[in-house]
Amino acid sequence: MNNGDATHLYRTVIREAVVSLKKYCADNGWAGVDPYDALNSRIFNATPFARSKICRIAVTQIMKRLPFNIRPLLGVPRKQNAKAMALFLMSSLKLSRLGIVEGYGLADSIVDRLVALRSSKTPYWCWGYSFPWQTRTVLVPEGAPNLVCTTFVANALLDAYEHNQQSRYLDMATSAGEYIVNELYWTEGDTVAGFSYPLPGLRAQVHNANFLAAALLCRLCRHTGRKEFLAPALRATRWSANEQHTDGSWDYGSRATQRWIDNFHTGYNLCSLRSIGQDAETSEFESHLVRGFEFYRGHFFLSDGAPKYFHDRAYPIDVHCVAQSIITLSELRDLAEDSADLSHSVFKWAMHHMWNKKGYFYYQLLPYLTNRISYMRWSQAWMLLALATLLEHWDTAEIDTQRRKWSE
Repeated sequence: MNNGDATHLYRTVIREAVVSLKKYCADNGWAGVDPYDALNSRIFNATPFARSKICRIAVTQIMKRLPFNIRPLLGVPRKQNAKAMALFLMSSLKLSRLGIVEGYGLADSIVDRLVALRSSKTPYWCWGYSFPWQTRTVLVPEGAPNLVCTTFVANALLDAYEHNQQSRYLDMATSAGEYIVNELYWTEGDTVAGFSYPLPGLRAQVHNANFLAAALLCRLCRHTGRKEFLAPALRATRWSANEQHTDGSWDYGSRATQRWIDNFHTGYNLCSLRSIGQDAETSEFESHLVRGFEFYRGHFFLSDGAPKYFHDRAYPIDVHCVAQSIITLSELRDLAEDSADLSHSVFKWAMHHMWNKKGYFYYQLLPYLTNRISYMRWSQAWMLLALATLLEHWDTAEIDTQRRKWSE
């Protein structure tokens, strides 16, 4: 088999995986269970344990770690999740451009679902998770708007707006930006700034939250011309960028309880910094991006392409890390020559170790077992976006190659 045939065969494998995964998600109504949905249990909520913070944390962590799914026994329903629907919207737009999804009817129907999933009791367009969740300090109610869900949905709406120029998509995304600036932005002293997460009023020091919010606000500024989005975005970015360690890494956050370094949050940071630089038309954060990407490539991958969860140990190998690794390596492939090859290695590893022929991806690989539970948001929605991104950049690379050949 020559290189051309091998390339065509490999691209076909990616395409077939995308088609199978999309069908699986659609057949399940884009709904499913989630690693963190234990507090949706009708059985647990009927007990006095539901009133205990310690019990809420315990049942969530137990359910998250069990390698078999007991949610049907505990009355945990399958639900659509706003963040998952945002990822599906991003994917469907890419797949439509690639000719894998016919037309844009799927994207329109997903937008309708996002409208229905909007958080209530707020004048802004904003979104939350389809389950309540207990942090170390607060209980976040089901559907309560939060920064992460809102930024992903707003970015998906901007993707749709860039495709068809429907003003309502831009209006909804702009309202989400207003929510982030008016309700979540905070400052302290002359330099410290951030965005509250997971609830308004909480002065969280979470770097990926800052970068995600800042990237959305810079993108909105580019589309709307509203400069009031830019100043808080750049101030929060400067603070979190300056919290980067000399080796290029970031802790999850600045508090003593947030001192871990993981794959997919680092990926969020890097992709957000690239977006901020492009949309704000600044090179101010380029050195942070380059150092961060060097650390990312050097610390989060095993020799066979398996993506590590944490920078200093291999397990667990998590499908969310697989997905974000493919996206990060594809989006930033210009920063290192072998990034595209590494993204393909990650994909090949995942197909060998985490793919079920029924059309979905497993949750986690551990040293002596594989957690084969299918999670719609955490696993399938992210992997569909990752594979769509991989194909999209593959096509872009092929076009660039042909252009070079014609210009020679």
